[in-house]
Amino acid sequence: MSLSNPSQVLLRNSELLIAEAPLLINLPEDGFIDALIALNKPESIHCFNTNYIDYQAITKKNDGAKRQGIHATFASTYQTKTCHDLVIIAFPKSKAELTFTLAMIAHCINETTKILLVGEKKGGIQSAPKLTKDLLSCCQKVDAARHCLLFAGLFQPEKLSVVFNLQDWFKKYQITVEGVELTIASLPGVFSQQKLDTGTALLLSNLPDKMSGKVLDFGCGAGVISCFIGKKHIDTKLYLLDVSALALTSAQESLALNGLSGQVFPSNSLSDVSEKYQHVVSNPPFHQGVKTHYEASEDFLAGINKQLNKQGSITIVANSFLRYQPIMQAHIGNTRVIAKGKGFTIYQAQLSSK
Repeated sequence: MSLSNPSQVLLRNSELLIAEAPLLINLPEDGFIDALIALNKPESIHCFNTNYIDYQAITKKNDGAKRQGIHATFASTYQTKTCHDLVIIAFPKSKAELTFTLAMIAHCINETTKILLVGEKKGGIQSAPKLTKDLLSCCQKVDAARHCLLFAGLFQPEKLSVVFNLQDWFKKYQITVEGVELTIASLPGVFSQQKLDTGTALLLSNLPDKMSGKVLDFGCGAGVISCFIGKKHIDTKLYLLDVSALALTSAQESLALNGLSGQVFPSNSLSDVSEKYQHVVSNPPFHQGVKTHYEASEDFLAGINKQLNKQGSITIVANSFLRYQPIMQAHIGNTRVIAKGKGFTIYQAQLSSK
């Protein structure tokens, strides 16, 4: 894989990368780790990723992260006893997630730790100095190239407590849909963090009248769909899948707040799906970072037939411009449009007899 533009910008500034125990936060596996080792030969490299796809790529490239000195973590929060002298953060799509990330690592950095923020200009990284003015000192732009910006600063430890409490970061809100009352908890960076989005609201109003058995919530986000189904259809067993560790932790919290249980697990599309389900429901994601990304959702629709029970059904909501119906028709069976509204369409298909 060729180096991404942000990685190329980092390597243009090699003097900033000298460190014994760097922490890379949400950087992809694009060859940058190899370049960093060749440049500096650090004692250890710690890779923290909230995206399961990136984590999988790092562990696969580095023999399950067992290559000497490389430590990979997939989680919603980072815990370590190492004090890092360099932290490189891929600027997140959600600005609130940046503050969350800096608070999360306060326990493992000090006032001499270099903090580098890198990202594409269209991702909003220009706002980095303003966003970090109360957390970082001397956060300054040090490079601009390849449509990317690089900022460097130092941590101000007195500004954040080293005791990080995850509960403080959940946004919680109540919704009532079809007479079902729910409390939803969501961490920064999770889709629809503070209110029920229009597409999901339409989906919840157009699910099958009767549901029982195993239900897969693909791209579960904060768990709104599963919580609704679990409350309304008590004979269901919930399975919640997402690529984001922040989403999975949010979904687990939402289930608990509503007195529900479910199996919550990460997967790259259907990579880690092994069960067969009676119902699949989804507001499938089509954004990866700041880019529009359809492949995972299309792979999901093309392959989900293998995970459906006989007469199993799938119901999804999608932006009306997305051409999902032909894919569902070809791979699952007869696909109906059962509702439209506010730019969204609800598709429902039942597995064809084999």
